[in-house]
Amino acid sequence: MPVPLHPTLHRPTTVIELIAHRGASREHLENTLPAFQRALDLGADGVELDVHCTADGTVLVHHDAALRGEPADPALAGRPIAALTTAEVASFRLPDGGSVPSLEEVAQLLRARATLYCELKGAGTAEPALKVLRRYGGPCAVHSFDHRMVAEAAAYAPEIPRGVLEVSRHVDPTNAPASVEARDLWQLAEHVDEPLVRAMHAVGGRVIAWTANSPDAIERLASCGVDALCTDDVALARQVLGL
Repeated sequence: MPVPLHPTLHRPTTVIELIAHRGASREHLENTLPAFQRALDLGADGVELDVHCTADGTVLVHHDAALRGEPADPALAGRPIAALTTAEVASFRLPDGGSVPSLEEVAQLLRARATLYCELKGAGTAEPALKVLRRYGGPCAVHSFDHRMVAEAAAYAPEIPRGVLEVSRHVDPTNAPASVEARDLWQLAEHVDEPLVRAMHAVGGRVIAWTANSPDAIERLASCGVDALCTDDVALARQVLGL
């Protein structure tokens, strides 16, 4: 069964929680400090981000396994984050001229002003990421396509809420979350319907639809009763929902 709400979990004042997908990714480079700051400015209830670990254990915020930037040493180009040290990653410049933030830096920026939703992307990121989130102490949760990492999160830090990412519409949508004691079902928006939402709510779970970027999609998902929308355009979602 899904675990109960974490006592410190951020509860938005709006009916539907608006989660900025990789920050305000339509205005700034995704997964960067400017993108997360802009998400806060737009009134996002939460921010979603992706994490990988360096060879020496730093938890970095980046979507792809390999850095999409230019290193000071061309020999480092194309190497996965897991094969780079923290110092080597720091030598990379992203397309916007900035650097790759660490999960610690993003947590310091948020300062509990929004829920931090951390996707465990790279292999072996569960425990290192959860250590950072425990130090953060603010509202947070983890989720992943790799449900084995969600199970690791449940064993290591059961007090931090968890979610499973899905692109398929299961006959019983509650099975995967229940198998790892996850509260949230992150379901591909196209597969969200009222029966799915009712099924998750019946077992005490939540539905987070991703990624909702059009007025029609936002209105449809809201009518289905989802608990949260993960979107690239928080401003649009607020406008459509009249927030």
